[in-house]
Amino acid sequence: MKFYAEMIAFLEPVAREAGDAIMHVYNAGGGAKTKGDGSPVTEADRQAEVIILGALKSKYPEIPIISEENADSHSLDAPERFFLVDPLDGTKEFLKRDGKGSFTVNIALIENSEPTLGIVYAPALDRMFSGSIETGATENGQSVLVRDIPGNGAVAVASASHRDEATNNWLESHSISQTVSIGSSLKFCLVAAGEADVYPRFGPTMEWDTAAGDAVLRASGGSVENPDGSAFCYGKPEYRNGAFVAKGKF
Repeated sequence: MKFYAEMIAFLEPVAREAGDAIMHVYNAGGGAKTKGDGSPVTEADRQAEVIILGALKSKYPEIPIISEENADSHSLDAPERFFLVDPLDGTKEFLKRDGKGSFTVNIALIENSEPTLGIVYAPALDRMFSGSIETGATENGQSVLVRDIPGNGAVAVASASHRDEATNNWLESHSISQTVSIGSSLKFCLVAAGEADVYPRFGPTMEWDTAAGDAVLRASGGSVENPDGSAFCYGKPEYRNGAFVAKGKF
């Protein structure tokens, strides 16, 4: 337990420093460039990446890092233990500047294909989620747990920018009419904190989009599975995810 607790204590200030850099760019305005895959990237992504990768390489030089903004790392075969980093998850929400603050800093530790530790920090909301397999999950230092399903029915959380017909069909087939829409890895965290019950995702994601939130959710008593109920693992080819269902007690 000491290893995970010490890593969380080290990584939370790193995530906060990256978040401060992101907010500096956010408040200054400015747009984005387009990467080769068509997705947007901003100066905030770059600055947060420099902070996080520098800290990880200094403190844990023996642990490889797979990061969204380091394209060279995407072709690496997944080692037994590695970090997955998304310095700014929810770039589209960041660029909207709509006041919702649905963008996050994500740092996760993967061990034997499972997310064993995660940090998710939403700098615009000052919500810091942390969790590991041995320490449990917290928000801003307070323990969080998944909730029992409310008497008036389960609440699903869905993507703000990537809602699709497959998600709508899944919700209908499970008789879920109440939904909350939010961007980035905060979707996992709302389930972890007992603010929602399930997060189905059928659209494309990458492992660095999901790993940190997945770790927090698992640490809070939840789970993430493939739609057929089999284990949702990490270190897949190109670090590309398929569909999944993240849930509390649903």
